[in-house]
Amino acid sequence: MPIQLLPDHLINQIAAGEVVERPASVLKEVLENAMDAGSTAVEVQLEQGGVRRIRVTDDGSGIPKDELPLALERHATSKIASLDDLERVGTMGFRGEALAAIAAVSRMSITSRFDTEPHAWRIDADPRELAPAALNHGTVVDVADLYFNTPARRKFLKSEGTEFAHCDDVFRRVALARPDVALQLTHNGRVSLRLPSGRREARVRALLGDDFLAAARSIEAESGLLRLSGFASLPAYSRSSRDAQFFYVNGRFVRDKLVTHAIREAYADILHGSRHPAYVLFLELDPFGVDVNVHPAKIEVRFRDSRAVHQFVYHAIHRALAASGAGAVGSPAAEADATQGAESPAPASHAPQQTYFHQPPQQGRLAMEPASRAYFDFAASARPEPAAGFSATAFAPRPGAAASGGMAAPALPASDLAPPLGYAVAQLHGVYILAQNEAGLILVDMHAAHERILYERLKTLLDGTPGVQRLLIPAVFGVGAKDMASAEEHAGLLERMGFEIAPAGPQELAVRSVPALLASAQVSELVRALLSELRDYPSTEVITARRNELLATMACHGAVRANRTLTIPEMNALLREMEATDRADQCNHGRPTWTALTMTELDKLFLRGR
Repeated sequence: MPIQLLPDHLINQIAAGEVVERPASVLKEVLENAMDAGSTAVEVQLEQGGVRRIRVTDDGSGIPKDELPLALERHATSKIASLDDLERVGTMGFRGEALAAIAAVSRMSITSRFDTEPHAWRIDADPRELAPAALNHGTVVDVADLYFNTPARRKFLKSEGTEFAHCDDVFRRVALARPDVALQLTHNGRVSLRLPSGRREARVRALLGDDFLAAARSIEAESGLLRLSGFASLPAYSRSSRDAQFFYVNGRFVRDKLVTHAIREAYADILHGSRHPAYVLFLELDPFGVDVNVHPAKIEVRFRDSRAVHQFVYHAIHRALAASGAGAVGSPAAEADATQGAESPAPASHAPQQTYFHQPPQQGRLAMEPASRAYFDFAASARPEPAAGFSATAFAPRPGAAASGGMAAPALPASDLAPPLGYAVAQLHGVYILAQNEAGLILVDMHAAHERILYERLKTLLDGTPGVQRLLIPAVFGVGAKDMASAEEHAGLLERMGFEIAPAGPQELAVRSVPALLASAQVSELVRALLSELRDYPSTEVITARRNELLATMACHGAVRANRTLTIPEMNALLREMEATDRADQCNHGRPTWTALTMTELDKLFLRGR
């Protein structure tokens, strides 16, 4: 065939193949246009999962009558006018091809009223004729019978339920990004979601639930032109899939492998490898620092300084997750109790009980002697006299328990001095530590807690210059051109981490030394993996990942085991160490190390006050 120009209709249908993948793609483009128009309220109506109809009504600025025909033309847009504008895109849309592509594969109409015009105007995609219409303000985009003129493409669509689920995902992504806009989603005449405008936290609660916010840490970090905000869940809320991961760059939902890797590295020490964190994060930076014109659906971006973005995101989340709830000035239990202060009964209603326990046998300590001194001082000042009729050598009053004869229980220290995890009361089945704090009851998994403490100590000891193990016989193995270039580019970094690597041929590397902790690893596989990650992700953290895996295993095997009887001072020493340790809320595998029950929650269990 000779070279010839394609007709406009065929060009639009080719473009539709990239832009309009399914009804959800149409909804995304139209919703983003509504947001760019400054809307404060948007209503979405779907029929048959969006295949039969997608109708989006907004109260934005509207489109002037003279510009309505241009809105359906390819590469016609009001968002950019020059290359400089393209490099600093601040709107969701900018290419000017979405409406033309949608019009090529559907029966579409646009009704809009510009602010200064006396009434609205309507234009159909075919024929493109203007006609007066009734509309108070804003714009209505009506897309009907998607792929009616390309039946082969329509056969590739899934069931109505599946297509609606994809549309619902798009709706939620836009809703999370714009809590200032009221949104409503209707499917086949039934309201599926109604979201009033409000604060970001309320919008996140409405879409992800109370459980997510209760198990999430607030993220607020700023460095130069970079700012990260939002919520990241604790490992206890981890999920089996990535369905609760929302990351936005300047308000645009994206899936970027660089950012995903940074977040995954931030969770590396506290989340099991097969689980996925949940988060809603918003990254703001100068539009010039990010290129959004790299993907047909605009779901991928490229950062001009990818290393800076990676490190900023990693450290912001890592710091937020490192802060342990056990080390807070006020424990989570106390905070939860304070929020329900109006419902909680008076402390006097909890009458002290007469309780004694047998003195456990003596045994070796957990090498936490300094941390237990605060407990000894407290116990010495608060211990009551032995009750009449009991031998002081056979029985001892539990710290904080009441003595006989109606004597009141010793008070816990004042709130500004009381430790968040309180003081140990007993050990349950050789597995859990039962403690009492000002707000209620604390239950600690002693193995998981001790494992985290040991792991953090090992990392601290080895954060300096690592021990190096020289190999008796250098490990020589073949590599590709990319790995050779990575080894040369990052030679200084690898040497600081304990790797001595040098070329042994055109496509061969020789490893003469490795970090001592990794001496038993397969050298060739280890180095190939490190070079690959260094090539893809500009982070020094990737080199310590393998070392940390070994440290986690060492900590797990060194932690106190179940069914080992601990003394009260040992249990209190463990609690104090938890309060002083980063990431003490989770063990190395992502399991929670402690939980709390407030007096209000305990009262509800026994229907007190009803």
